[in-house]
Amino acid sequence: MDLIGLAERVVPILVFLVAMTVLAELSDRTGVFARIAHVAARLGRGSVVALWLLITVAAVLVTAVLSLDTTAVLVTPVALALARRLGVDRLLFAYTTVWIANTASMFLPSSNLTNLLALQRLDVPAREFAGFVWPVALGCVLVTVVLLMIMFRGSLRGHYRRPTLEPAPDRPLLIIAFVVAGALGPMIIAGVPVEVAAVVAACVLLVATTVRRPDLLTAAWRSGHLVPWRLVVGVSILFLLVQLAHDHGLPALLVRISGAGDGRPELARLAVLGAGAANLINNLPAYLALEPVANGLARTVALLVGVNAGPLITPWASLATLLWAGRCRAAGLTVSWPGFAARGAVLVVLQLLVAVVLLAVTGGSQSLP
Repeated sequence: MDLIGLAERVVPILVFLVAMTVLAELSDRTGVFARIAHVAARLGRGSVVALWLLITVAAVLVTAVLSLDTTAVLVTPVALALARRLGVDRLLFAYTTVWIANTASMFLPSSNLTNLLALQRLDVPAREFAGFVWPVALGCVLVTVVLLMIMFRGSLRGHYRRPTLEPAPDRPLLIIAFVVAGALGPMIIAGVPVEVAAVVAACVLLVATTVRRPDLLTAAWRSGHLVPWRLVVGVSILFLLVQLAHDHGLPALLVRISGAGDGRPELARLAVLGAGAANLINNLPAYLALEPVANGLARTVALLVGVNAGPLITPWASLATLLWAGRCRAAGLTVSWPGFAARGAVLVVLQLLVAVVLLAVTGGSQSLP
C-alpha cells in the first residue's frame, strides 16, 4: 500500500471537511439559516407554495456551496421549526431538505466529498468540472422539485400568516457570515483550491466570531459539533479499507460488473450500480470502490449521479440522511421508513433516467490520464 500517496489524497479531504464544518456551525450560530427561513416566510406573502419554493431554492444554494450535510443538519431543524410556527405540513419540508440535500449535491466540488474526490482524480479545474456537471445537476434538482409538488400537492395549497421579521442579535456578524459563505462558491470557481477556500472562509468567520461574539464560539466548542473528530477518524479508516480492497483485486471485479464506454447504456449501468451500492452500504465507500472504473469525465459524472442523487432509499445510504433523521426525531417528527423508501425509489429511478439522457447529450468522453 502506498501510504504516502494515500496521505497526499486524504489530508486535503480531511482539511476541507474540518474547515467546512467550522464554517457551517458558526454560520448557524450567527443566525444565517434562521434568517434565511424568516426572510423566505416574509417574501412568501402568506402563500405556502411560494414559501416552499423559496425554502427549496435556499436549500439548493446551501447544499451547492456549503455541502449536503449542512442542509441536512442545519437547514432541516430551521425549516421544521418554521413550518410548525406557520402551521404548514412539516413532512413536506422534511422531505424537501433531505431530497434536495442529496440531489443538489453535484453542482460544486464543495457540495459533496465525492465531488472533491472526483475532482482530485480528474485533475481538472473546478470551473471545468462545474461547467460540465451543471446540466445534470440541474436536471436532478428539477426532477426532485416536480416530484415533491406531485406527492405533496395537497400540502402546498393554502396560506399562512406572515411572521414579523425579528432583528438580528448581531447584525454586523450576520452580514459577515453571509458574505463569507456567499464568497466560497465564487472562490472555488475562480480556481482557488477547494480546501484552501474552505480554510480561508472558516478562518475569517472564526476571527469575526471571536472578536464580536466569543460566547458563540465557546458554546460551539462545548457542544462538540465544531470539529468533527469522529467523522475525520471514520473517513480515514474508510480510505484505508477501500485502498486495501483495491490492492487485492477489487477493480478487476468491478470492471466486469460495470462495463466500459461512454454510451447511454454503459453510463446508465454505472449510475445504477453506484446508486445500488450506495443504498446497500453507503455512498462514500460506494464511490471509493467504484472510482477505478469511472475512467472518464462522463463516466465519473455518471457515478456521481448514482452515489450523490441515488442514496435516497435506505436510511444509511448517506450520512446526510442519517443526520437528517436525527434532526427530525429531535423536532418530534416521525418518518415512516417504508414510506421513505417507496418515495425515494420513485425519485431515484426518474433521476437516473433524466441524468443519463442529459449526460449522453452533453458528451464529455475525455479519458483520465
